Amino acid sequence: MALTIRVLLENRRADGADELLRAKAGLSLLVADETISVLFDIGPDSSFVHNAEMLGVDLTSLTATVLSHGHYDHCGGVPWLPDNSRIICHPQIVNERYAVVKLAGVSRKIKKLSLDIDYSRHRMEYSRTPVQISDRFLWSGEIPVDEPRAYGMISGNPAAADYVIDEGVLIYKSEHGLVIITGCGHRGIINIVRHCQHITGIRKVYALIGGFHLRSAPPWELLRVRRFLHQQQINKVLGCHCTGAWGRWWLPEVIAPATGDIFTL
Repeated sequence: MALTIRVLLENRRADGADELLRAKAGLSLLVADETISVLFDIGPDSSFVHNAEMLGVDLTSLTATVLSHGHYDHCGGVPWLPDNSRIICHPQIVNERYAVVKLAGVSRKIKKLSLDIDYSRHRMEYSRTPVQISDRFLWSGEIPVDEPRAYGMISGNPAAADYVIDEGVLIYKSEHGLVIITGCGHRGIINIVRHCQHITGIRKVYALIGGFHLRSAPPWELLRVRRFLHQQQINKVLGCHCTGAWGRWWLPEVIAPATGDIFTL
């Protein structure tokens, strides 16, 4: 059974792609096999719909939309989803959060990372635990981490650190092993892979696709991730969005997906 991944939105446009396709900081992937189709993340605005129309992709018969986490560049397109869409995500996706900078021990908000989104038009399935979408598709639920790192603050409160605990991933159980699709990888790629292996009972990871949050990672962290992926003997590593050129440079035989690309696994 083949799995097809269409890149509806990514930070850059594919080489040779129509220049009318939009490329923006964000991510949206349409993931489908012969039985169902799942929209994973929807970017910051209506760009995913615009690109889908240009690519001849029908978004009216989706099985589900999965939102990886509540940052605007992954869920900002909710207002452009068809009414009554089935949306699967973590309950804390609605939290207000900010990027911050700390100076002299004082935290200052520099950028809002969430949007005020009305989810009431849709069939929301909030879950901290895994959700079985089909025999092969699975939402990971909340991903535990040993050493959480804060990425900002929640609701503007300096005492409430944002560990992006609402981030989850989409899993596809292929005949060759797991296909793990990530939004940003805030929870750590190693933690994500181990969690997916744990909840599925499947050790083999065939492909890892999405944002890995490595664009500004220190060399020792990149080396640790590189060694782990090499040990796992993952067949395909496709790093886009917040993986960054710096992160991709460190990863073994990484492919860089872009808006307009189509991958068949």
